Amino acid sequence: MRRNGTRTAGVLGASAVLIVVVAGLLGGLTGLMAGVPLAGVTVWVAYFFSDRFALAALRARPVGEVEHAALYEIVRELCTQARRPMPRLYVSPLAQPNAYATGRTPRKSAVIVTQGLLTLLDERELRGVIGHELAHVHNHDTLLASVAGALATMFTTSGYLGPVFGVRRADDETPAPLTRFVAALLAPIATGLVRLALPPDREFAADEASARMTGDPLALASALRRIEASNRARPLPRNGRIASASHMLFAGPFATRPTTAERVANLERLR
Repeated sequence: MRRNGTRTAGVLGASAVLIVVVAGLLGGLTGLMAGVPLAGVTVWVAYFFSDRFALAALRARPVGEVEHAALYEIVRELCTQARRPMPRLYVSPLAQPNAYATGRTPRKSAVIVTQGLLTLLDERELRGVIGHELAHVHNHDTLLASVAGALATMFTTSGYLGPVFGVRRADDETPAPLTRFVAALLAPIATGLVRLALPPDREFAADEASARMTGDPLALASALRRIEASNRARPLPRNGRIASASHMLFAGPFATRPTTAERVANLERLR
């Protein structure tokens, strides 16, 4: 938990410095003066509103217990067993099976599942996936991942620094060349920030915590196999909104994520 807090502070601080430096390079003294408050606002928004970026990425909506009684029962049971607060629950309309968690603290957390996940998995497998996401919440992984995702979204938004330098076209529809250059410059840096949010052991640790919570590591292994097969047949839509949250997804194509085969093998060793 302490490590995630330190990494989050480091990512926010590095982002603020980056914004000020880029603003100074592109706008001279005027840009530098504008970059300081812009950096402050960016860091503030990324920290306090990171969960909103994450929820918007997959168009998740809050759901009530009457609507999804089985889901609520699973989450409540696991949280009670772990003596942790219950997160808010959301469902994304995506047909592809997936899940993720977001939030600055366990008390301000949210767990999101797609409609495809609820349709594909049986209750035993769903418990395994929910346990995995709750483990991320309990370990405070969601703070770093959500902040990094929010920063990546802002950095890769065309025209993010454009208004500071007045470099958008008159019709405000097509980014000016300098704006495109800034977006191209910040995009790989944003990717690097997201990679910092994904230490190699993050997914393994959450899988193992889920296995302990549910007492059923093979259920999570089965869920992983079924989700991978389904997403291979019907991949997630390719758009920037979903890409900004790909590092938080239970199963996804992000480069630093362990493969399904590696995760399944690790779970099978726990049985």
